[in-house]
Amino acid sequence: MKQFEKIVGLIDAPFTPFKQNGDVNLEPIPAYAQMLAKNGLQGVFINGSSGEGYMLTSEERMQIAEAWMKAASEQVECQTCLSNPEREQARTKFKAAPTGFKVIVHVGSCCVRESRRLAEHAQAIGAWGIGAMAPPFPKVNRIEELVKYCEEIACGAPELPFYFYHIPAFNGAFLPMVELLKAVDGRIPNFAGIKYTFESIYEYNQCRLYGDGKFDMLHGQDETILPSLAMGGARGGIGGTTNYNGRCLTGIIEAWKKGDLEKARALQNYAQEVINVICHFRGNIVGGKRIMKLMGLDLGPNRTPFQNITDEEEKRLKAELDAIDFWNHCNQL
Repeated sequence: MKQFEKIVGLIDAPFTPFKQNGDVNLEPIPAYAQMLAKNGLQGVFINGSSGEGYMLTSEERMQIAEAWMKAASEQVECQTCLSNPEREQARTKFKAAPTGFKVIVHVGSCCVRESRRLAEHAQAIGAWGIGAMAPPFPKVNRIEELVKYCEEIACGAPELPFYFYHIPAFNGAFLPMVELLKAVDGRIPNFAGIKYTFESIYEYNQCRLYGDGKFDMLHGQDETILPSLAMGGARGGIGGTTNYNGRCLTGIIEAWKKGDLEKARALQNYAQEVINVICHFRGNIVGGKRIMKLMGLDLGPNRTPFQNITDEEEKRLKAELDAIDFWNHCNQL
């Protein structure tokens, strides 16, 4: 098995910007990347569930990946304040560097050949890593089916770390993840770990302990960062509400590191208040994306079949956010 850098800190799962006619809109991505970096996020996991990846064409997904890579390299330039000759060198270095603003590309698809094509493209443009959730169709019912799916995709980008994105609520793949780790161990050389977005903290921790912690277990539930930290996990994670509540979520980890349990607890409880709000408005993908507009970064509508927020719902959403003093807690543009 290849040894890859384990992620430290929180990676954001960004929304895909759309124009009002439904076309992909690449224009907001540089400002989007700058905002995330400013608020403590360590990179992005693009074209996943928050990004409506399964509703994008492969060509659109590749365009988005290229735009995020360009924006990420610009974050390296901004953060290091390099002169022009050094700037080009930094852009080249970033593509292979284990540090900086990371771009992980979700390449999962119902068509495994398209997934492999997307993986090959991600490696070609210098992405930091790739990931894939189980396809929603056909439903994956056996570990061997899932391993074969991951294997065919991962070999398309053999130099990049591959993460399985465990989110069974989206695809019905309620399979034991410790068994997955046992099955891929020694079989998929670039299998780096799991983005674990499920309610079982027990299973998450068992995966984390497997093989003396050889796999990178990225925490994927923003509402349970603190209990995972208490068990030794959540060293790194990928979140959706980090788009607008990243300051709070990164603050949980920082408070924990400093031994300030009361502050960490208060921040985790506040993060749950924010999640309670978006649950009233069809969740993070719909409600959370509209919060970005209210913050001043309009990322457009959601694609069909998502039901977009109405003007009346937007007013109620803002009122609920006002009630929890959200604007003094949210990410700053």
